Amino acid sequence: MPLLDVHCRPLPTGVLITVTGELDVTNAAGLESLLERSAPPGEPVILDLGGLTFMDCGGLHLLLRLRDRLRSRAAGLHVAAVHGSPAFLLRITGVGRVLDLHPSVGQALVAVDGERLSRLRESS
Repeated sequence: MPLLDVHCRPLPTGVLITVTGELDVTNAAGLESLLERSAPPGEPVILDLGGLTFMDCGGLHLLLRLRDRLRSRAAGLHVAAVHGSPAFLLRITGVGRVLDLHPSVGQALVAVDGERLSRLRESS
């Protein structure tokens, strides 16, 4: 099994990126490059980390950079289904407080739909 496995699926609004395995300083740059190519401009990204078993500071920095990059493009990052040691790392570092965390992909999808509806209401 590869150290990190990534699957991208386009959504009606944005993209769902599922990450499984271990995210660390050795593969964070490769994932960041893939995320850059996969994220439609101005569209939200749902990052499903339910299959992530390990994350170190390289993964934390990637999440923060991705959040900032998406915000600068008027888009959002929704991190879903984090558990185990990655969730613990987000909690003890405080990074989890600055991310849009969701218990499941389904709840992240609901949040994305709600944001889309709010933008539509504001523009009309």
